[in-house]
Amino acid sequence: MSTSALTHHVRVLAAPGDRHHEILTPAALDFVGHLAAAFGERRRSLLKERRRQALRLASGSPLEFPLVTSAVRTDPAWRVAPPAPGLADRRVEITGPPERRMTVNALNSGAQVWLADFEDATSPTWGNIVGGQLNLLDAIERRIDFTTPEGKEYRLKGREQLATIVVRPRGWHLDEEHLEFDGRPVTAALVDFGLYFFHCAQRQIDAGHGPYFYLPKLENRYEARLWNDVFVLAQDLLGIPRGTVRATVLIETITAAFEMEEILHELREHSAGLNAGRWDYLFSLIKTFGHRTDFLLPDRAQVTMTAPFMRAYTELLVRTCHRRGAHAIGGIAAQVPGNDPAANEAALAKVRLDKEREAEDGFDGSWVAHPGLIPVCREVFDDVLGERPHQLDRTRDDVEVTPADLLSVRRISGPPTAEGVRTNLAVALRYFAAWLRGQGAVALYGLMEDAATAEIARVQIWQWLRHRVIDRETVLRLLDDEVAALGAEYPWAPVDDIRALFERTALTGELPLFFTPDAYTRHLVKRTEAGA
Repeated sequence: MSTSALTHHVRVLAAPGDRHHEILTPAALDFVGHLAAAFGERRRSLLKERRRQALRLASGSPLEFPLVTSAVRTDPAWRVAPPAPGLADRRVEITGPPERRMTVNALNSGAQVWLADFEDATSPTWGNIVGGQLNLLDAIERRIDFTTPEGKEYRLKGREQLATIVVRPRGWHLDEEHLEFDGRPVTAALVDFGLYFFHCAQRQIDAGHGPYFYLPKLENRYEARLWNDVFVLAQDLLGIPRGTVRATVLIETITAAFEMEEILHELREHSAGLNAGRWDYLFSLIKTFGHRTDFLLPDRAQVTMTAPFMRAYTELLVRTCHRRGAHAIGGIAAQVPGNDPAANEAALAKVRLDKEREAEDGFDGSWVAHPGLIPVCREVFDDVLGERPHQLDRTRDDVEVTPADLLSVRRISGPPTAEGVRTNLAVALRYFAAWLRGQGAVALYGLMEDAATAEIARVQIWQWLRHRVIDRETVLRLLDDEVAALGAEYPWAPVDDIRALFERTALTGELPLFFTPDAYTRHLVKRTEAGA
């Protein structure tokens, strides 16, 4: 794409940063502008449809497998594209933000895939967004080696030893306030996708892989169709053959679980499979049906993947993927090894059981949040896969899942414990503190927490208050305690802002859909404007 095509002007509203000019080139911004011009209005229409669907479900409309797409589900002939180079064997995938140190460590970790996460694991400060793009470009160009002031060296291994990069852009619901097109903020998903695709797609092809993506928080087949059209236009604009892009969709909303086959079908030329995004899935379930008493969830720690409705969801995902030739990737192991040998042993035992269930159910791989979990995850999948790169041949024809199975939450429904309430408050407040400071992945109480787990923490408090299984006075008293503890633990934290953010997003009558847009516009954008 030549600079002579500069007709879709995107304005940068932030001050220049170190090396930002290498990413925010006129041609790259014009490319993003093309995407914004082509898809901005359609994206806004789809977000309105999300709200209409939420109102329909809240008013009692049943959630069913769509009748209008039954022909897609019953047609045995269609398949997704075959696995792309670097994506045939995905038995261990590590996730993390595209920070410089994380980039080197993740690529060197021994995992088959690194999910470079601009979404839940990244606090979207302008520096993090552009810096993450720089780090990916530097990694592909092999110029990311560095030494810390303390003398610790970070060096990439040989290319054949590195994990395959798969980028997760932000969801459709978010804007990028630092870029403006036609008087509006540019859709954040198009910024993250567009900048990476413009700078790195051909470089990745030349290196033997390709431009690969994870797509978050899709709610239906129409949102998958939008992504597919984005891929087609992006490939056409840069002269890259159609079908080069590969995308794995996270099935992490309850409505998407009812359209798994349709989502694969919409993306089939570009599909690399589906992932069981367990934490966002629970978050979505509460957002969608939290007003109903039969969807009252107990403490997060008690909602395991063996719960009947979660088993239905994961088994349907494996069956759907494998009958269409797509990879099925399991959920994340979020444990963070520490200095206590007994605690580490217990954590690894829990991880092993979780991964054994996934591998035996037919998953082709799984996620970990920490390099220390890679050996146990690999060992489990090695035992099942052996030398095979995947187990797509296990079509799981034995699985039959009904809408009632996916919605059978009442079988584990129950009130929270006092410890569960306090833990949710502690996690949400501490995560908000880190997020507002620019850190999107945080180790708390032995787990790697990200925006998805903070979302569960706040919406559970909202749900428990709504159904009066806890009283507001108790929550406010515990909130006082946790805010005081937060201030003592993190003297730098803006405790008044953090408390206000929690109150706006968890203690209101109407549940805000996400905490991130509120926190982003009130705090991160203002911080950039102030030069912080």
